[in-house]
Amino acid sequence: MILSPSILSADFGILAEQVKRAENAGAQWLHIDVMDGVFVPNISFGAPVYKTIRKSCNLVFDVHLMITKPERYIEDFVKAGADIVNFHVEATENPSEVIDLIKSYGVKTGITIKPKTPV
Repeated sequence: MILSPSILSADFGILAEQVKRAENAGAQWLHIDVMDGVFVPNISFGAPVYKTIRKSCNLVFDVHLMITKPERYIEDFVKAGADIVNFHVEATENPSEVIDLIKSYGVKTGITIKPKTPV
């Protein structure tokens, strides 16, 4: 079992401290939801936010892209410290190409689907 708290539940005023507390409590991964306000109605944050906490912890950064055309930003997310990049199959015209792109940076990848998308 892997404990992977979501960064969305953190107090962003003390983000690095909150992430460190989660790590000290036994979290192994950090789930990072990235929302663009287009693919999903909410907006969260981008790579620059979690890049700032990358140096202060040793957690696996599991980045969940809920953005339209994720291929546009894969390099940014990897450079900011993503260990795993998940994207929605509905968000791109070429899921196989996005998988290949993510793998080309040496990080793990996964596909996510919306609840109403047939498996």
